[in-house]
Amino acid sequence: MSRLHVFDMDGTLLRGTTASLEIARRLGCLPDLLRLEADFAAGAVDTRGFAVEICQLWHELTPELAADVFARAPWIDGLAHVLADIRRRGERSIVVTMSPDFFANRLRAYGIDEVVASRFPPLPLRTAPDPAGILTPADKVTAVERVRTALGLTRDSCIAYGDSGSDIALFQELNHTVAVNADHALRALARYQYDGNDLRVAYWMAMAQSSGSGGPPSPHSKETQ
Repeated sequence: MSRLHVFDMDGTLLRGTTASLEIARRLGCLPDLLRLEADFAAGAVDTRGFAVEICQLWHELTPELAADVFARAPWIDGLAHVLADIRRRGERSIVVTMSPDFFANRLRAYGIDEVVASRFPPLPLRTAPDPAGILTPADKVTAVERVRTALGLTRDSCIAYGDSGSDIALFQELNHTVAVNADHALRALARYQYDGNDLRVAYWMAMAQSSGSGGPPSPHSKETQ
């Protein structure tokens, strides 16, 4: 059975943080970003307005600095092992995130097959992004539908991993969903729940349940190290 594994990035693969927070900390503009996020949470700014604002905050961001922030970010344990196992099985993986593509695209080096992220101008940021390239939560559903259809897979062959409100629309569409260190709203929708720092545990749990078998070996066995 072939599958498509769909991963959110911020708060899911990035443990307890987001790409924006990590970049803002490095650039020394964290208070400004937190104010912007508060406006976003209050509905005063949408994803496209948010992207325009952070471009102005991050005018000093260079490709080298972005690469260093990515490398030092707190990625969830077991990510490379999970992606290697997905490829070994002949299955596919995709990250869908509203965060900037110049950050998320670096996940391809870990073994992600496809990355769908908000499109930003090249670094350093000197112009505002095209609003049409900035993703919304609904775009996560569209992206997954496009990929799974191209692969000839059913929705039941997709497993989604997420943590927050931006994943709600996608979790409402799929049967196999894993709330990873998630907020209350997403937990209520998810079929499976995982709290911890090892993606392998969430992966094996979802694989075992979605296949109706006893599942793969323990994530701490020699076979998965």
